[in-house]
Amino acid sequence: MPRRALICVATSAALLLSPTLAASSDADDLSARELAEQAKDTFLDAQSVRLKLADRSASTISSKTAPTFMDLFLDRDGNCVGTLELGANGGSLEIVRRGEEVWLKPDTAFWKAQLPGSQGDTAAEFVRNRYIRGSSDDALLKDVVKACDLDTYQEEFGRSGLSSDDKSLTKGEETTVDGAEVVPLKGEEDGKPSTLYVTSDRPHRLVAITQKADGTDTKVTFSDYDEPVPSQTPSADESVDVDQVREELLGG
Repeated sequence: MPRRALICVATSAALLLSPTLAASSDADDLSARELAEQAKDTFLDAQSVRLKLADRSASTISSKTAPTFMDLFLDRDGNCVGTLELGANGGSLEIVRRGEEVWLKPDTAFWKAQLPGSQGDTAAEFVRNRYIRGSSDDALLKDVVKACDLDTYQEEFGRSGLSSDDKSLTKGEETTVDGAEVVPLKGEEDGKPSTLYVTSDRPHRLVAITQKADGTDTKVTFSDYDEPVPSQTPSADESVDVDQVREELLGG
């Protein structure tokens, strides 16, 4: 699983969330950088968020390991529910995490893309559309699990801070995205035009990030701030232990 690609999404998503406070608008009085700084601070205090990624970039579509779509509802307690779809017919998988317990449900296309020859068919037949259950630090699961941890996203941004390009951010005219009144903040990331949509009302939070240039076409959206992650987990009948998978497919 492409850890760098997922971390890049997290870093780009550096501005979101807020505590629940009475809304008021002061966007006209703030610079683009001030809006970004405030949104950054609220992100670092976030308890949970739903993050959606749509990536139609050429390099992503052609990769069997890079996610072209993610829909993750995650929090700081290690809870997560979501789905990932991979490029180049790499398949998809469902993720459920409650603390240190993890369930992954890959589809047949995923197995075929990840395992050579007939091993993909063998794996799909053995798992039989069940979830693989194991620990979040299991060697077979941990790379995928990193995509499902809000702390990882926050820590990465806390280390990187605002990029030097943020000084060139400019404010656009207020508009609406997914029903929210937002201020577009236009700038560049890695030399490519990017737009961050931050709520007009205070506390300021990110609603979406878009980046579109030659070979790049991504959009990340955020919702369900500080809402509880759904707590239902797969039943024993719906699951197979990761050690059984390792024994049957990898020789123990």
